[in-house]
Amino acid sequence: QVQLVESGGGLVQAGGSLRLSCTASFASGYNFDHYNMAWFRQTPETEREFVATIMWNGEETFYAGSVQGRFAISRDNVRKTVYLQMNSLEPEDTAVYFCAAGPIFVRKADSYQFWGQGTRVTVSS
Repeated sequence: QVQLVESGGGLVQAGGSLRLSCTASFASGYNFDHYNMAWFRQTPETEREFVATIMWNGEETFYAGSVQGRFAISRDNVRKTVYLQMNSLEPEDTAVYFCAAGPIFVRKADSYQFWGQGTRVTVSS
């Protein structure tokens, strides 16, 4: 039905930047611009944690307090891609980052229908 593929993860030093991308493939009957998109992250020690979300039309965004002012979420509905620009990275940002698609503009992971496989981000001190 819907496939999400993340890319852009890697190893970066503290204070550096990365841009993650998530490109969607939709089966017939599904449209990228019908879905709100979000980024979550997870480490072996934590549950999946909300990072940022963007409304289907890009007009509203919401961030976790821990990334507010450092990360920026955006989307390109023509390219069916959502981005996460991550600046001033900290070792605490080390995690596997997942993108998700869902019908509701919320922070709860359970509300998102479709998930990618994740891309790993490692921030060295």
